[in-house]
Amino acid sequence: MKKNIILLSAVLFSTVINAQNKGLVDNSASPYTKLKSVGLQDVNWTGGFWKEQLNVENQETLPYMWDLYHDDDISHAYANFEIAAGNRKGTFKGPSFHDGDFYKIFEGMAATYAVTKDPKLDKQMDEAIALFQKVQRKDGYLHTPVLIDERWGTLGPEEVKKQLGFEKYNMGHLMTAACVHYRATGKTNFLNIAKGVADFLYDFYKKASPDLARNAICPSHYMGIVEMYRTTKNPKYLELANNLIDIRGTTNDGTDDNQDRIPFRQQTTAMGHAVRANYLYAGVADLYAETGEKKLLDNLESIWEDVAYRKMYITGACGALYDGVSPDGTSYDPTVVQKIHQAYGRPFQLPNATAHTETCANIGNVLWNWRMLQLTADAKYADVVELALYNSVLSGINLEGNKFCYNNPLNVSVDLPFKQRWGNEREGYIALSNCCAPNVTRTIAEVSNYAYSLTKEGLYVNLYGSNNLDTNTEEGAKIQSRQQTNYPWDGAISITMDKAPKESYAIFLRIPGWSNGTTIMVNNKVVEASLVSGTYFKLERKWKKGDVISLNIPMPVELMQANPLVEETRNQVAVKRGPLVYCLESDGVSKEASINEVVLDINSDFKTANYEKNDRNLIAITAQGFLNTNSWDKKLYQPLHNHKEKVSLKLIPYFAWGNGSGKEMNVWFLR
Repeated sequence: MKKNIILLSAVLFSTVINAQNKGLVDNSASPYTKLKSVGLQDVNWTGGFWKEQLNVENQETLPYMWDLYHDDDISHAYANFEIAAGNRKGTFKGPSFHDGDFYKIFEGMAATYAVTKDPKLDKQMDEAIALFQKVQRKDGYLHTPVLIDERWGTLGPEEVKKQLGFEKYNMGHLMTAACVHYRATGKTNFLNIAKGVADFLYDFYKKASPDLARNAICPSHYMGIVEMYRTTKNPKYLELANNLIDIRGTTNDGTDDNQDRIPFRQQTTAMGHAVRANYLYAGVADLYAETGEKKLLDNLESIWEDVAYRKMYITGACGALYDGVSPDGTSYDPTVVQKIHQAYGRPFQLPNATAHTETCANIGNVLWNWRMLQLTADAKYADVVELALYNSVLSGINLEGNKFCYNNPLNVSVDLPFKQRWGNEREGYIALSNCCAPNVTRTIAEVSNYAYSLTKEGLYVNLYGSNNLDTNTEEGAKIQSRQQTNYPWDGAISITMDKAPKESYAIFLRIPGWSNGTTIMVNNKVVEASLVSGTYFKLERKWKKGDVISLNIPMPVELMQANPLVEETRNQVAVKRGPLVYCLESDGVSKEASINEVVLDINSDFKTANYEKNDRNLIAITAQGFLNTNSWDKKLYQPLHNHKEKVSLKLIPYFAWGNGSGKEMNVWFLR
């Protein structure tokens, strides 16, 4: 018996060691995924858009965030760990999700280290891990608000004691960060801490009543515990992941705000708090990848259609309402009607100036759609990943990489007669809700892992950008390629094959859903085929060193309209080019005027123009418009006047708004 246990332990340890070079999501052994991740270190940006963004990340954002979270006077996050460890005396300060914020920064550092092998990052991470080890309780528990109280009897803000105190959220981000760190470094020091946390959760959920188990707001631990199962192959973690779904929504006091009013298997539409919802959907997708329970995927697909076709902004943003009501308009019963923060809202309820669209919700949309893509290999999910990344995720950070947005409105107007809860200017630190800044930090560091996927048939190209790929097939054959492009500014893409399996091998090229008229050539010979937008095109052959695949994806300026049921954008248009949504700031109008007075001439001679902003190379769109200069002082309605003054307009990418002198901004235009 003892010999068998030793052999089993050796197998488990060997499995973990072999897993270290996998991606953000290690689905290499997941039986119900069609696409598999490439390794964290397998893609290196070499130029163009994402290389510029990554330079900002490495040179500015990561150092800035590390220093910020070590500054006791501002964030107090690292200080909380020191106090919990007994290194110093004090009280817990900051929001109850502060631990998770730091783990997200750590995860971004680990993903960056996977590519750069920067020894400074390695040293900083080891320093933090040593502190985590000292903080962790013997039973595996790690949550500084409680541990500070236990050590010093000096718990800080009372709200951290409340039932929904982000305890499991913090643990979820710890587990995810530990798995990424392990794959990036091969070290088990952080993974061992995560095992303690996962074991604690397993024991907790085995014993806890459904009411006590509800202490699980914003369920990042669903993703975290499945990733721990994938990394360690410990079957009890998969058992726990199933239990998390089974227990959810079984109490009498569940809320739509936490997606636990009803069990998940009864949920077919997006409801409640958008961040918590998207994290839940991503975690359920991870669980389906391991179990294949059809009901889980059926519900995810139904919910996805509700979001993509009725509740998502043109920028890929989610969570329209600062405060919504659920269910809306169906009951007067106060025990049924619930106030929902950052709510998905009703179908087609998409306000612009008051759009909440928290950056974390938009990142959650990426996490969820990325997993749906891996499950199904359906390009529609890659379209949403790309849309959100380029627009509503990157809008959450300034061009210089050190100021951040909590919410991402589609209209900013100085004439609004009220002050919104969250401002419309990026900040270096968003007091009490700085969760988005660390989330953007890790997401940018990890974009390279979304670029490619693998199957037994071939290589999937999900995102375009100048990079080198160096990976292996499931059978161990080498794949090396070089992609060169100025995407998303230009649709000309070149992929040079340096190494590929000797036998026939397929390259699956994503034909974006927004595109029309894409052409493909191999070694300057046109591929005669019908290319369908919103699909992957299979290009199969025996590849030779130096073979060149050339894509040309036309990028004309497109005027977009919304479903007429979206009342706020009826008879208006938005401007889009390729995957990028454009906007107009007040300093982009040739005459000083309110942004709300601008009418876009839809017959404009739309032209593109290169420009530089804060050391970033961008492309603007020039157009013509009119000013509807009626005075609205003390008027709610007035007769329509046809006199309109001509003006010139300079539109910029939505993600770049707020980096200049413009005080106002708009995405949707009168026409």
